[in-house]
Amino acid sequence: MSETAKLELEGKVYELPVIQGTENEKAIDISKLRDTTGYVTLDSGYKNTGATKSKITFLDGEKGILHYRGYSIEQLAEKATFLEVAYLLIYGELPTQTQLDAFRNSITKHTLVHEDMKQFFEAYPAKAHPMGVLASMVCSMATFYPESLDPNRSAEAKDLTIHRLIAKLPTLAAWSYKNAIRHPFMYPKNDFDYCKNFLYMMFGMPTEDFKVDPVVVEALNKLLILHADHEQNCSTSTVRIVGSSNANLYATISAGISALWGPLHGGANQEVIEMLEKIHNDGGDVDKWVAKAKDKEDPFRLMGFGHRVYKNFDPRAKIIKKACDDILEKLGVNDPMLDIAKKLEKVALEDEYFKARNLYPNVDFYSGIIYKALGIPTEMFTVMFALGRLPGWVAQWKEMTENKEPIGRPRQIYTGATSREYVPIEKR
Repeated sequence: MSETAKLELEGKVYELPVIQGTENEKAIDISKLRDTTGYVTLDSGYKNTGATKSKITFLDGEKGILHYRGYSIEQLAEKATFLEVAYLLIYGELPTQTQLDAFRNSITKHTLVHEDMKQFFEAYPAKAHPMGVLASMVCSMATFYPESLDPNRSAEAKDLTIHRLIAKLPTLAAWSYKNAIRHPFMYPKNDFDYCKNFLYMMFGMPTEDFKVDPVVVEALNKLLILHADHEQNCSTSTVRIVGSSNANLYATISAGISALWGPLHGGANQEVIEMLEKIHNDGGDVDKWVAKAKDKEDPFRLMGFGHRVYKNFDPRAKIIKKACDDILEKLGVNDPMLDIAKKLEKVALEDEYFKARNLYPNVDFYSGIIYKALGIPTEMFTVMFALGRLPGWVAQWKEMTENKEPIGRPRQIYTGATSREYVPIEKR
């Protein structure tokens, strides 16, 4: 007999099904609660609400576990390429060499964007935030591919849209940066791999041979893998709920980009650098700012430490810390803000105050340091996050559409005025 939970309301007892996931997570199924009892649940921020069943990502914050399709993030970051991980997330299995070659060739074939889109970039002011530009450009792609407006097409047609998006996002992201600094656009160089090609479009110049240290390319590959998916977070939930309306994939991903733009979500690594700048401009006294962070009466908080989900450690941070150390050593970067970052890291890892509260450096702390060391502007940090998260968004959208999940429609508890009579304006 299947397990049930009992709910007593107004003297009546209702039995609710209990479901269990493959990693032994348990949930009370309330999908028919309103129909049978007339009640809804209230869960502000959906912190305790499972909105879907998914086979994509497993996350255990208490144990510091992150798996993509059953594979540990540690193994994938060490051994895989970003495109391998993208294939895994979207199609459910690691690709064979033949499958990976076909996937990579399809991505390479679609890296160019329509020349007319260059005019869109030129219309934006130089100070336009690149996330706003990116969200708009991705959404506008639907107008160039009208056949993509119907998300319920054949699998081959869906794949074409998916591959176009994965291929073109690095181009659009790099061009948003080039346009901001009023440098000429660099067209994709398709004999480079995915990560090197992006760096070329970001930092290359028409009159120069482009050379980049393999350590830099490898670090970017790891960063993108670490950001590729993270279960039902704010932007992923946005993608699923927008996609549930049968919106096209470009509009759906554009909505995810907009959600990621928020400083409480994708902007965390940008806040790390802004914090370091603040400490540096104040004289660089790390001890002073650590004391402020410990003071409950002081509004200052350390950015990039601790995590809402991971209660012991962020498994991604352990991986990216080594990449961060390798980058700083290899490039020999001499930046006082990075020195401040290393001092803060040392404090957080050794000070009992931070250890007792699990305020360890997280992936946003290290990714912000790496991006700064690579010369990527602060406003581009969230764009880099979007570049990594795209396969996860696509996988979540694909799973939702293939499962024919219903349109998202949360309920509410109304707390406004009760029924009132209209009063003519002269009597108000």
